Amino acid sequence: MEKDTNQRKLRVCVATCNRADYSKLAPIMFGIKAESAYFELSVVVIGSHLIDDYGNTYRMIEQDDFDIQARLHTIVRGEDEAAMVESVGLALVKLPDVLNRLKPDIIIVHGDRFDALALATSAALMNIRILHIEGGEVSGTIDDSIRHAITKLSHYHVCCTRSAEQHLIAMCEDHDRILLAGCPSYDKLLNVKNKDYMGVMKAWLGDDVKPEEYIVALQHPVTTDIKHSVKMFEFTLDALISFNKRTLVLFPNIDAGSKEMVRVMRKKGVEHHPNFRAVKHVPFEQFIQLVAHAGCMIGNSSCGVREAGAFGTPVINLGTRQTGRETGENVLHVRDADTENKIIHALQLQFGKRYPCSKIYGDGNSVPRIVKFLKSISLSEPLQKKFCFPPVKESISQDIDHILETLSALAVDLGGTNLRIAIVSMKGEIIKKYAQPNPKTYEDRIELILKMCVEAASEAVSLNCRILGVGMCL
Repeated sequence: MEKDTNQRKLRVCVATCNRADYSKLAPIMFGIKAESAYFELSVVVIGSHLIDDYGNTYRMIEQDDFDIQARLHTIVRGEDEAAMVESVGLALVKLPDVLNRLKPDIIIVHGDRFDALALATSAALMNIRILHIEGGEVSGTIDDSIRHAITKLSHYHVCCTRSAEQHLIAMCEDHDRILLAGCPSYDKLLNVKNKDYMGVMKAWLGDDVKPEEYIVALQHPVTTDIKHSVKMFEFTLDALISFNKRTLVLFPNIDAGSKEMVRVMRKKGVEHHPNFRAVKHVPFEQFIQLVAHAGCMIGNSSCGVREAGAFGTPVINLGTRQTGRETGENVLHVRDADTENKIIHALQLQFGKRYPCSKIYGDGNSVPRIVKFLKSISLSEPLQKKFCFPPVKESISQDIDHILETLSALAVDLGGTNLRIAIVSMKGEIIKKYAQPNPKTYEDRIELILKMCVEAASEAVSLNCRILGVGMCL
């Protein structure tokens, strides 16, 4: 897209729902904030950011020195399927007032969460342009459907991999509005590995912990099969207890089934077990250092198949939640994690290994690309998005103008005693006839025939006919 210089700053609203999407959005927010001559940034916080049980993670945003223009409590507690639906409904009720007040030119939405779907739906219905981060990817749950629904509502797309870009094109999105930028979190994570990681490890895992001798566990419910995902989590905890290594366990996200998973943690005594540290939230920069130096990461978080590969950290991916994601060779899949022994065997294979670093999802330079892409957006472009459908067979439906335009022709007979004109249908039927005595001179004959043609053509309009052409017979 060609760069367009707008007469005023582009009002950009970044909406964040939880700790995970903020790790992807924060680098973009810093990039936008640094370009204050071009952009006016506003921040909207919804979802689990504002819930104490999930760490009140909105404080991260404040600590990063961003002003929050709106905080919306949109989560209906219950952690089941109905609560997720009600949360979307509550967000849809509350968001219009905020968007009317902020009047953004464009809203940036990340990923595949039900909160993000509410954001995209509200913006689309209020004629606000949407930039979607991480569209086109494939995973194994309802997240896929939500992600693709947000794609169809969005006007611009920032994707992380070549495959995701091709998926967006296959979904009939306009290639000129797709940016292959890489994952924004890579801009930060590739620069943090060698910071004071020993201090971070000791703070979260104890003074006696050593690099590559502990496990990071992060497992979320699968909303399309809650009962099985809770049982799989139980097997995971049993396997980790048996494996007997220091383990950092993060609480699951707020999806349906999370309440049951927390009950399993408490039933197993994880919060009081000497080998375990159970936490609700770890700041992203510290979490990445913990993942980078872990002996293994286990669970079904996207971090395992995305960010962990940048450090070559061995990963055990459990179940179907990340099925379809592009992964490096560091990931061992246990798709049917139906026994404790199977998970223990995977731990024995992976723990303590190191793999080549993978940059499938980014090279650390996504934010400059995204900021440049934002600068190129012209508000004079039509708001209504167009889909680039492949060629299909022409429609066989009828159009009245086409019928009228091809209904009739004028037939002209210049010979004999009389000049004759007829309006003839495409079926060969004579609709109306005209006749005049044939003048003696050529000039008078041509003048009369033109006059009769004009009269017949005018009459054809009153008969709901259109003249396709004139046929002459000498």
